[in-house]
Amino acid sequence: MKSKIYEYLNNNFIHKKALAICLFVFPVFYACHEEKKETNQFENSETVAIKTATVESLSLTSNINASGLVTTENSANYAFKIGGVINKIYVEEGHFFKKGQLLATLDATEISAGLNQTDLNVKKYERDYNRAYNLYKDSVYTLEQLQNTKTGLDIAKKQKDAVAFNARYAKIYATANGFVSQKLANEGEVVAPGSPILAINETTKNNNYLLKIGLTDKEWAAVKLGQKAIVTLDGYPDNQFNATVFRKSQAADAALGSFQAELKLDMKNSKPAVGMFGKAEIHTDSTKDVITIPYDALIEADGNKAFVFIVANNKVKRQPVSIFKFENNTVYIKDGLQKTDQIVISNSAYLNEQSTIKIIK
Repeated sequence: MKSKIYEYLNNNFIHKKALAICLFVFPVFYACHEEKKETNQFENSETVAIKTATVESLSLTSNINASGLVTTENSANYAFKIGGVINKIYVEEGHFFKKGQLLATLDATEISAGLNQTDLNVKKYERDYNRAYNLYKDSVYTLEQLQNTKTGLDIAKKQKDAVAFNARYAKIYATANGFVSQKLANEGEVVAPGSPILAINETTKNNNYLLKIGLTDKEWAAVKLGQKAIVTLDGYPDNQFNATVFRKSQAADAALGSFQAELKLDMKNSKPAVGMFGKAEIHTDSTKDVITIPYDALIEADGNKAFVFIVANNKVKRQPVSIFKFENNTVYIKDGLQKTDQIVISNSAYLNEQSTIKIIK
């Protein structure tokens, strides 16, 4: 009897405990379900407020950007016409000189000896000719003998002129204003005829500085002589120099694989070093229409590729575009948009193609 009473009480306690647990869990489950339901209803009914704008079209001048090295309009290697021993070099690398200035000389010992020898030879032939002439008048020499003597005298005079000419080129004079870019020999060296002694670059009132740049095929075709350009040099980072297209090659450089063009620089009072690196922006005559949009309209930009949202039939569409360039807060679009497109310019990060939108002003 006692065991039955104990079993009855135990079962009753278990049922009550199970009932208590159910009564506690059910409200929590119901609350969670209601919260989820309410959240889904909110998400389904959420509307994104956006602002839109019509894309703009702009006629853009197509400029060409290139880089190169500074040089001068004329450069040369000065040398002696004859060989010999260098006696004196009057300038060093980087020195400026003026037209007509003496730059270097050869030892004059051998040259003076050659001049004296030819002078003595001319005097001998003059005596021979005078004696032959007197003998010819006395009918002792024939006309042929007189003419042969005259020919010998003329040859001696020409030999003297040739030696005197070479003696003049035993000294190097500057043919124009310029500076020494490289000293290729030193005093006391024995040099052969025509061996370079000084590498020079000519300058005239600071207008002979050039920037030699490389161009692609299309850029070369677009560049015309006389076009304006803006140049910046690494040595003068805070300055911009005006330039014009001075020359362009008619054949590609075999070593560089590009076409060469030269821009004449207006250096004002600056004197750059030859070989200084510079960048140029050439203003060409060609123009093209491009689409412009605000920077805020871009999403997922990567290099020259990006996306924008365009509005059509009260929906948004994710549209890929190609970027031409950036300028402040404006983006120039190469392709992907039409002039009539409406683009989203705000809250783009919260949109997708299934979003419900509300256009605000």
